[in-house]
Amino acid sequence: MDIRNILVAQNYAASKTATAAEPSETGAIATAQQAARSFVSTLQQSEQTAMAAMTTGADPHALVQALAQTELAVQTTVAVRDRVVEAYQELLRMPV
Repeated sequence: MDIRNILVAQNYAASKTATAAEPSETGAIATAQQAARSFVSTLQQSEQTAMAAMTTGADPHALVQALAQTELAVQTTVAVRDRVVEAYQELLRMPV
């Protein structure tokens, strides 16, 4: 085996770890995770309020308010999803 091949393999192995992506919870990913948790929390609270209103006759005003919050959360999520899909389609249209 040629010594140059060994050196190339060693250099490749050394640079592979240097360029590896490090998982981090900063920036856009953390913001998206926080938004998803908030969305799920809103849905769970609304579901609990709806169940309480149907079974125990809880405050109907709280039920309407919870449903309005859920509707707003769903509309916001759909708008964000549409923007992400639109951005992805723009990337696909870019010439290489």
